[in-house]
Formats: sequence, structure tokens, C-alpha cells
Amino acid sequence: IRYGVLRRRFLYKSGEMYSQQRQNYTQQALSRLGVFKYNDFNYTPRPGRDTLDITVNAMFDLPYDSELELNVTTKSTKQTGPGAKFNLSKKNFKRMGASLNLELKGSYEWQTSSTVDGESSVMNSYELGAALSLNFPRLVLPWIRNRVDPFRFPSETNFKIYAEQVNRARYFKMLSFGGTVSYSFQPKRSIKHTVTPIHLAFNTLQHRTARFDSIANANPMLFHSLDDQFIPSLTYTVTYDNSYRKKKNRVWWENSLTSAGNVTSVIYAAFGQKFSKKEKELLGNPFAQFLKYSSEVRYTYHISEKQQLATRLMGGVIWAYGNKTIAPYSEQFYVGGANSIRAFTVRSIGPGRFHPANNSGYSYVDETGDIKLEANLEYRFRILSNFLGGNLNGAAFLDAGNVWLMRKDEARPGAEFNLRHFFDSIALGTGVGIRYDLSFLILRLDFGFALHVPYDTEKSGYYNIPKFKDGMGIHFAIGYPF
Repeated sequence: IRYGVLRRRFLYKSGEMYSQQRQNYTQQALSRLGVFKYNDFNYTPRPGRDTLDITVNAMFDLPYDSELELNVTTKSTKQTGPGAKFNLSKKNFKRMGASLNLELKGSYEWQTSSTVDGESSVMNSYELGAALSLNFPRLVLPWIRNRVDPFRFPSETNFKIYAEQVNRARYFKMLSFGGTVSYSFQPKRSIKHTVTPIHLAFNTLQHRTARFDSIANANPMLFHSLDDQFIPSLTYTVTYDNSYRKKKNRVWWENSLTSAGNVTSVIYAAFGQKFSKKEKELLGNPFAQFLKYSSEVRYTYHISEKQQLATRLMGGVIWAYGNKTIAPYSEQFYVGGANSIRAFTVRSIGPGRFHPANNSGYSYVDETGDIKLEANLEYRFRILSNFLGGNLNGAAFLDAGNVWLMRKDEARPGAEFNLRHFFDSIALGTGVGIRYDLSFLILRLDFGFALHVPYDTEKSGYYNIPKFKDGMGIHFAIGYPF
């Protein structure tokens, strides 16, 4: 490892008075490198003097980490298929104490029923993606180069480039690529700040079919979100977490604000173009302009060592304006899935009281919106202790939420946010689950049961699920949902 990497983390200077605090900071900084299995400090007094010699014993960790994740997806649109994600990390890249990470992912789905659009079963969707990132366990900034890092708290810098391709057979093929530069620092154990000053994303439709164009003409608002566009944005996120105190009541709260296209518009204005001018372009394509805010708070109450009550409340809103009055598809909100409303699959609810199943032409479209509200309540309890090397826990939960549009869309009636129909437009589900807790790994199996869907099912009453099996969701996942 390079000398400068180590020297930057040693807060000692020859001749200084010994400090326990400096030793703690130094050991923590070495551990955060992620390069060593351990580091041990030994102090040897020089004979006849009040001087200590410091010897540090450390052992390098394994140079590579790898992870393989497999999954299977099924959807209510009669589509199913497997997916995989592979991660490979090289520690201590170029002896800089940095980590070089490669991520490869892919999935495909095929039609399992000939009744969908009246056509025979064919493979009709696939996704491929790759990302390369370089992570430094310090703030990489020009004005602190070749100096001892003045931030003695945990900090991190991440550089990332990525590319993803989505193919929907008989509809479209889309390519997305871009890059980010982000900084995170933790001045207190309970507070973490993350700043992403540069996030450049580019979406382009490589291929469109006649069927896609006919649907786009009927619903331009929905499909403008898939147009070719450049998305330059910056994001600030602050997270509060008091779990390190091991208190009975634990709070986790995260707030995030994203601004896209505004800095670019200011640059345009500096060159004489009006800030409010529409259809401003960058790299030959219009760039998106929007403000996005999201907030999520989690509260866990420990009834006893074997019982907890966990709650979560989250929401978000995105407002597109100026150059693009429709938010990019990749930035819109959604609900459903193993970590959301577990009675439903991912992106299968909303927006509002609209449901694309009423029109088979939209049945393949994921359901997203500009506004999101979600609430979760989960009671966790111990079933068996020391079961095959771990604890077997149970859970009972209640999930509710939906997404809505900010603006009215004639092609999707009932999709916009409306206080009059607010409670009817909330999807509600309950369920039970089991968790196998190995302390270092938690395996989770949840069974969700729908109680209410926001759209018309031709069944009267609040419980409007036509058949019990149609409102059932099964999710196998790693870790707790929140």
C-alpha cells in the first residue's frame, strides 16, 4: 500500500504528547480502508526516556470480494423469468486503498399465456446492465490533496459509470448510460451527509415499433417520459440514525432533494438564452428539468428482547417543468414488492385509481407516478431461539400506499391526486412472515394478502378482491424490509 495512504491516516507526529483520542481515530481510519483484516498498536518505552515507539501490526485482507444474486420474477401480466446480478470488487486498487467494483446484471421474461394480446408464448423482454465504480475511503478534493485528511470522521468518494439496456419485444428498445460523482461524510455517528454534485444520465430509444407508436399517440403524457433526453442533476441527502446508542426506541430518518437541469439552464442564460425557453438541448437532445423530494422515517419500538414493533412512513413528490413537463420514467415513484406493499408485485399499483388491466394495450407498462405515499406497520416476535445455529422469528404486517400523477392525464382517468378519493385510492394489504436470523444474514419469507385495491374490480365493498388467490403475494428476500 502506498506510503501516502497510510500517512494520511496517522494522526501522530514525532514529539507530540500521547493521545488516546488520536490512537482511536488512527485505528478507525485504518479499519475504514477495508484493506486490513486487523490492526494492532504496540507501544514500547525507550530506555531512560519519556518517549514511546509505536509499532503497528496489520494483516492484509483477501484482495477480492464477489457476490452472485439470483431471482425469479412473476407478474400479473402473465410474464415470468429469471434474473442474475454479479458483483466483483478489487480491494486496494493501485495500492491506493480504494475499491474497484464491477457489477453485471441481466434478466429476461417471457409470456406464459397465449391469452395475452391473443398471441402465442414468446420471450418478450430482457434487461442487461453493467456498472464500474471506484470508491475511495476519504474525500477526494483538490484542496486537501497531499495533506492529512482534516475530516477525522468517516468519509467516502465514489466515481461511477454505467450502461443499461431494456428491450420490450413488439414495443421498444431503450439504452441508458451515464455517470456520477458523489461524496459522503459523517461528522457525527448519528448524522450522515451525501452530496452528488454530478449525475449525468442519457436515455435514448433505439427502436420503436408501430404498436408502440399507436399507444404513444393515444397516451402522449405516459410515453413522453420515455423520450430521448439528457438528465443532468445534483442531489443532497441527509440521514439520521440513532441505532448505535442501542436505545429502546430507535429512529432512522432520511431526506433527499434532487434538482435537474437548473444549473444547465443557468449556463444557457449566461450565453444569452432565456431561462424559461423550452426545448433547450444538450448533446443534441432536450434535457430534463425537475425538482424531486423524498422523505422516509422508520421507528422501531423494542417491547422486549424478543418482541419489536417496527413502523415506516415515506413519501415523495417530483415536479417537472420548463424544458420537460413530464418527469423521466427512471425518476418516477412506484410501490409494491418485497420491501413495499407486500400483497402486490413491484409497479403493479397506481397511479391513483387507474389500472392498465382495463386496457390490454397498456398491460405491459409499469405503473409509476409523480407523488408517492406509503405506510407500513410490522410486529416482530421470536418463535424459536438457537434454531439450527440461528433464531427463527415471525412477523405480522399491514402495508398501505399508492402513487399518483401531478397533472391530469385524459388517457389514464383517475390517475391524478385527488383529496376527495384519497382513502379509496390507497392500496391496503396485510400478511405474515417468517425470518431466519443468523446475525450476519437474515432470510425472509413473506406472505401478503390484499385487502383493498384502488381500482374498480366489479366487486362492491371495501374488500374488493375478486378471488383470494388473486390478491396473494409471496416474497423471498434477504434482510428486513425496513
